[in-house]
Formats: sequence, C-alpha cells, structure tokens
Amino acid sequence: MVISSLDNEKIKKYRKLQKKKYRDEYNEYIVEGMHLVLEAYKKGAILELILEENEALPIPVSYTYVTKSVMNKISTMDTPSTVMALCKKLNQDELIGERILILDEVQDPGNLGTIIRSAVAFNVSTIVLSENTVDLYNPKVLRATQGMLFHINIIQRNAYEIISILHNMEIPIYGTDVECGIDVKSLTAKNKKRFALIVGNEGNGVRSELKKLCDKMLLITMDKNVESLNVAIATSIFLYELN
Repeated sequence: MVISSLDNEKIKKYRKLQKKKYRDEYNEYIVEGMHLVLEAYKKGAILELILEENEALPIPVSYTYVTKSVMNKISTMDTPSTVMALCKKLNQDELIGERILILDEVQDPGNLGTIIRSAVAFNVSTIVLSENTVDLYNPKVLRATQGMLFHINIIQRNAYEIISILHNMEIPIYGTDVECGIDVKSLTAKNKKRFALIVGNEGNGVRSELKKLCDKMLLITMDKNVESLNVAIATSIFLYELN
C-alpha cells in the first residue's frame, strides 16, 4: 500500500515531528537521506522506514511507502530524499568519560551539528547540551552531524548541575574567552588528559556566571584584525589542541 493522502494519520504525525514540541511529546524524530538512515539503523534507533514508492532498502525494519508529493510534505529539505526513517530518541542520560564538552546556549543548528562531528573526531567522551541550546533533533542539526550523533554520548543537563558534578569528580574545567585567558597551545599533556571545556553562545560567549566556576580560561591566539571565530570553528580548534 502506498499512502497518497496528507490526511492519513501516519502522515499527520510525520509532519508534526517537524516541530520540537511534538518531537518531545512522542520522543521521536525523523532522519532524511540514505547516509543518516543507515547510521540510525546501525545504532538501532529506527522504528520505521519511510520510502517513496518504488524505492527499496533491504534492511529488516517495518516500511511505509508514500507518494512523491507526500514525501515532499514530510521532508524539511529543499530537495527531499526518497528515503527517511522514523526514529526513537537516543537513551543517553549519564556523564561518561573524562573528556567533556559543555555547550552553553549554542543556538545555530549548523554550529551544533559541526561541533558534534568535531567532538567525535577529537575523542570527546560526552557532550553536554545546556538549557536553551538548540534541539539536538532539529532537522538541520541532524543533517549537519552527518550521522555522528550516533557515535558519541550526548546528554541534556543544566550547566550549573553538570559543573557541580565535574567539580566533585575533580575534572578541570576550562572556559573560553576571546579576550582573556591563556593560549590553548600552552597547556601541558597533563592538562589535556582529563577536562571539561565550555564553549558559549554565538553572540554572547560563555555566561559570566559560568566563567567564575572555571579553573582556567582559554583562548586561541590569532591575527589581531580578527575579532572572533565562529563558535563551531573555534570549538574544533580547541578540541584539536586538547587532543
């Protein structure tokens, strides 16, 4: 059976999942494109495949076939894929490891996706998304991760709560600031062995209240004509140096 009506209950649900409040309500989300679908399958996250009629993907999960016009309405992409999947949210609630990245109210979906990819590349153990950080399951975030969200522990937690836990674990906490602090290149191997790095909002950086809780403030030395870097680029550089 191929669904051709937007009034179908399944299709109504899929379209609702374009909005965060419904992703939170159902605890589900949709990934689009072959690469993300296969990464979600390897993680065991897929509840159901959504395929355009005449498309085939031989993996052992339930299928729903839809017409091209329906697929276009489900999709959030300018050029919709012919392969999507309905997925369950990741069950990751615990702080794992001793190389922690805390994102303090990062807002741009593309930035979050890029940061997740860099965190995987440079061996971060856990990413902590603070309150008011963009939704991990935002479609633009999912695409920007290129499937790397399935390869790292990501938790959502109040920043002050997680910092308190890290202090009790005696893990050094490094803040980031474009104007003050020490060059990240000056850290010793011992400084890099275990850490929590806090990076901040695109416009305001790390909140001043959180900076007061840090053991060190770090910066990237660069040409004086450049005021600051995009948060995803800066985070990638910090993580590269800390690796």
